[in-house]
Amino acid sequence: MKQLLELLGFLALVQGGAGLLHEFTGWHVGLVQRIGVLDGYEIYASVALVVLAFALFAAAEAFSSRS
Repeated sequence: MKQLLELLGFLALVQGGAGLLHEFTGWHVGLVQRIGVLDGYEIYASVALVVLAFALFAAAEAFSSRS
């Protein structure tokens, strides 16, 4: 379970970082900008993914210390 949470956290961190990189540099990386529903909210979605990543890392750490 810890490895799954860490993998999901890593993917969220990469996609959130890629979305922020796209917004601030114009590089066409990541999936956030390709989702039409998020038009105009890409920065918020990217920041939310980064925050979600840290929450998943914390949950993985709590899960491993409990076992």
